[in-house]
Amino acid sequence: MKYGRTYNFSAGPAMMPEEVLEEIAAEMLNYRGSGMCVMEMSHRSKAFQQIRDEAEADLRTLMGIPDNYKVLFLQGGGTLEFAMVPMNLMKNGVACYVETGAWSKKAIAEAKKYGEVIIAASSADKNFSYIPDCSDLDIPENADYVYICENETINGTTYRTLPNTKGHVLVADQSSMFLSRPCDVSRYGLIWAGVQKNVGPAGMSVAIIREDLLREDLPAFVPTYLRYKTHADADSLYNTPNCWAIYCCGKVFKYLLKNGGLAAMAARNEEKAAVLYGFLDQSRFFTGAVRREDRSLMNVPFVSPSKEQDADVVAASKAAGFDNLKGHKSVGGLRASIYNAMPKEGVEALVAFLKAYEAEHL
Repeated sequence: MKYGRTYNFSAGPAMMPEEVLEEIAAEMLNYRGSGMCVMEMSHRSKAFQQIRDEAEADLRTLMGIPDNYKVLFLQGGGTLEFAMVPMNLMKNGVACYVETGAWSKKAIAEAKKYGEVIIAASSADKNFSYIPDCSDLDIPENADYVYICENETINGTTYRTLPNTKGHVLVADQSSMFLSRPCDVSRYGLIWAGVQKNVGPAGMSVAIIREDLLREDLPAFVPTYLRYKTHADADSLYNTPNCWAIYCCGKVFKYLLKNGGLAAMAARNEEKAAVLYGFLDQSRFFTGAVRREDRSLMNVPFVSPSKEQDADVVAASKAAGFDNLKGHKSVGGLRASIYNAMPKEGVEALVAFLKAYEAEHL
């Protein structure tokens, strides 16, 4: 690590690749001879149009996005998507949701404002420590879509197999695992992701939506700005977008392409996660919170023997040069988020710290 930087295990906003940050710093006052920072540019300028177009093109290459899908760069972050999804896709007023943790619960609560929500499966019975079987969901014919949070940031679970939607549109919140592994976009009707976890700075989400889902016949109460079609028709330039986030994400897309793409990221992430889970599996002091087959590669929740001990671990880890190991306020415990930008050395250093702490306190 350079410049005295810490190993930041935050769930978001989170680490970005140092190489990307160095490029951004070098262009801060004068982007490619423009005499301006990107934050000062008109979103209608040729320079920014090139930034936006390259970001979309690189994301399409990274994910293999089919031509019949639109890529949207949206403000409001992921939380706004909880409302935009039902507003735009609830044609019959019915949707199925799989309840797997804090973020799918928030999405469910918001969707209930716009129509009937059917909980097709849930893991609430075991504190969201696993992904329920979604191979034979009871989905009514008139359901407009099936919604999942593909990686639960707080609870640390992820899908290894996508649900059998029985021909219905699949919608996925990929916020905390976006671009961490290859993705067959054609299996989804809509993918959305807040970028502040695994891609860029806070304040923007990316939506990848199949063109046939861009409806014109929306209820009158849906604001113009909250219609996916509004942004698709304007190439995400309906109003001033989050220019800075688009620019930074575009840098990360190029970084990922240069470093082997999503297959390479998946291999790196499997390797990093194995270091941490391998330690937790043999530890007599720390305990992982998720069923083995459903463990997230991005977010690793675990606990010590008591809440008081958890707090002491957080304090000791910060003093040792690690940051943001405290679990989410809604569940407590400890959590290490090890996104694409977290180097393997950071995970190894964390495990060395946890081993030493365990030896002192057993």
